[in-house]
Amino acid sequence: MLSYEQARNKVIEEVGKRKGPRVTAVVGVWDALGLVLAQEVKTDREYPPFDRSTRDGYAVRAKEAVPGAQLKCMGEIKAGDTVRESLAAGTCLQIMTGAAVPAGADAVVMIEYTSREGDLVRFERAVQPGQNIVPRGSEAAGAQTILTPGIRLGYAELALAAQVGAVQLECARRPRVAILSTGDEVVLIDETPGPFQIRNSNSVSLAAQVRIAGGEPVVLGNAADRIDDLGEKIERGMKEDALVLSGGVSMGKYDLVESALKAMGAEFVFDAVAIRPGKPAVFGMCQGKPVFGLPGNPVSTMVTFELFVAPAIDLLSGAEARALPLIEARLAEAMKEKPGLAHFLPARVEWSGAVPEVKAVRWQGSGDITALAKANCFLVVPADREKIEVGESVSVLLRKDVV
Repeated sequence: MLSYEQARNKVIEEVGKRKGPRVTAVVGVWDALGLVLAQEVKTDREYPPFDRSTRDGYAVRAKEAVPGAQLKCMGEIKAGDTVRESLAAGTCLQIMTGAAVPAGADAVVMIEYTSREGDLVRFERAVQPGQNIVPRGSEAAGAQTILTPGIRLGYAELALAAQVGAVQLECARRPRVAILSTGDEVVLIDETPGPFQIRNSNSVSLAAQVRIAGGEPVVLGNAADRIDDLGEKIERGMKEDALVLSGGVSMGKYDLVESALKAMGAEFVFDAVAIRPGKPAVFGMCQGKPVFGLPGNPVSTMVTFELFVAPAIDLLSGAEARALPLIEARLAEAMKEKPGLAHFLPARVEWSGAVPEVKAVRWQGSGDITALAKANCFLVVPADREKIEVGESVSVLLRKDVV
């Protein structure tokens, strides 16, 4: 079996080999959150376009504003004011944060370090040339490329585009990801299950994870444990950019996913990974598209999606695969796990001190959604570790949706 790192790299390698140009559309900046940019964005002028004050205070010549000196205040400049006149020698100007620094001034003294009587301002601390001023053009030059194709647009990137007037952006279309659950025991979420049936919660969690990853979910419902029904729904799923199935990938009599995919020409890259939960995870390429068979137990489904499906969606979006959101934390409670497989345990990480601290959540195995809803991360236990003591440093995989 592959380790989860090896399996993840296989997904990135295989999907990356088939990554072609994406279909694009022009989207307003208000609607582009999470999309992948397909154009260059350049500045329309220098930024800042003037020497900008970063504090409320007084614009001065630094050599004149020595401790104990008094300068006559000749007026004020607020943000947005047009500034044409230079600062005269022996004077100062009151200035507000964000305002343009007048020619002749080379520093801004914070108002907290001054006292004033009428028009006379007394300075209490020394100031250095350039202090509390952002020079014109120091953030970006004119016609400078500030956003490049392949970048995912978050709130900072969208603000940057808006700042330079790029209110319409060419972006790659979100990849469409078909979601199909399997099993006779599964009913729709708005149905009343029988005594030995369960509602299809996997379709909801997978659709949410697809959206978080930057894709567009296409929910196909549930396939019965019959090769004809499964094959028909897989065929429908292959019309999308990728297909994710949950359930039917173990070794049981009615685990039919691999057989149905093989019948459609799928070539598998792996069909098991050395992790718990999620060991029977399957990945392959079918008709040039990535297909994933994830275990049906909900926590297994969520873990394996994050490890293996999320990077594929990144690549299908026209971006690079993002690294796993792993951090190091101090273990708050000793633990013991069976070695041989890497464990991903529902846990809570807290930042109450200088070092984050993590503690596993009590759970009843990979079907326990209640436990995972109490967690904000997965505690990662390496395959070669059996015991981990209090205070040891451990790896934590953050849940992107709640941290």
